[in-house]
Amino acid sequence: MSEHQDVFAALNGKLPLPEKIEYVHGLLKERFDFIDRISVAVYEPKTDLLKTFVYGSGGENLPALHSAKLADLDSMQEILKAGRPRVINDLDIFNRVPAGHTRHIAALQYKSSYTMPMYQNGDFFGFLYFSSHRKNVFKEKVLHYLDMVGHLLSLLVIHDMSTTRSLLAIVKTAANMTERQNLDTGAHLDRMANYARLIAREVAKKYHLDDELVEHIFLFSPLHDIGKIGISDSILLKPSKLTDAEFDTVKSHASKGGEIIDMMLGNLGLAEFPHAEILRNIALYHHEAINGSGYNGMMDEAIPIEAKIVAVADVFDALTSSRPYKEAWSNERAFMFLRSMAGTRFDIDCVAALINCRSEVDAIQKKFKEDSIG
Repeated sequence: MSEHQDVFAALNGKLPLPEKIEYVHGLLKERFDFIDRISVAVYEPKTDLLKTFVYGSGGENLPALHSAKLADLDSMQEILKAGRPRVINDLDIFNRVPAGHTRHIAALQYKSSYTMPMYQNGDFFGFLYFSSHRKNVFKEKVLHYLDMVGHLLSLLVIHDMSTTRSLLAIVKTAANMTERQNLDTGAHLDRMANYARLIAREVAKKYHLDDELVEHIFLFSPLHDIGKIGISDSILLKPSKLTDAEFDTVKSHASKGGEIIDMMLGNLGLAEFPHAEILRNIALYHHEAINGSGYNGMMDEAIPIEAKIVAVADVFDALTSSRPYKEAWSNERAFMFLRSMAGTRFDIDCVAALINCRSEVDAIQKKFKEDSIG
């Protein structure tokens, strides 16, 4: 009887997804040393964006946070139409084509690639990329092995993302079941989530945010006010000015949000969910102010960056949206307000990041307009 070592046993642990991919990459390089990079892009149907999610392994200092509309990526659409992986053993052929994801990869000096589409229950989920700095390395023998490893990695990615999305779906369902009229519209939540992603992307370098963290800020930001389901409608919908006691009750929605999230995580057996802290921080601290005048008196560096990001995204959309009690502000007026409060209420970098993305802000507003009842 011989002992057998399971080389994939480390994947059973609680490693973050990027570390799991790094581990698999290390095993893969022992057999095929020319595989220099593994990366992942996930697809967001609402915006048609194909976004880097794990910009992979390999230890190279490469740009991340890349995104593009799938409709603009002819080469990626061809892979989906074919319904099978694509192998390119000489990426120089893309040097003269219009900008797109494949050209983006080629511009990073890779010479060959293997691209596998990922599916969940038949629905397109994203792409998995194996890249090499050498040409003509993806031969039949290599591809047979990569097919197996690729499906393993696809399962890891889909499981990781599905856990997150399932958690979000459950929390959102709990909120919807309360049937509260004060909860934000879907269009508002879509807009502010996309604004949050814009801001996170722009400040990523300074705050050391990788693709995965940016994506989770995008995913979790719509749950910032989940604690309001624990506040009475008589207070939330009160047409007149709130008393001091009532305002204190409204302020408690932040702490209630943290409690609800912890309860949900515990009930689902996800107490050690890798990105739970981001979700908690957004719910608990999105009303903190840089100068300490927020709900809990936290100041500047004590406030988590994800909470600073959501604060700017949420207020900007509130200002530029029409409500029964006010007209929508223009973007310029809202930008002026944010500038006036930068460094006191809002983080300076987060404000500048949103203002610097004016064209993308316009595109988000056009994409996610309020409906006739929203």
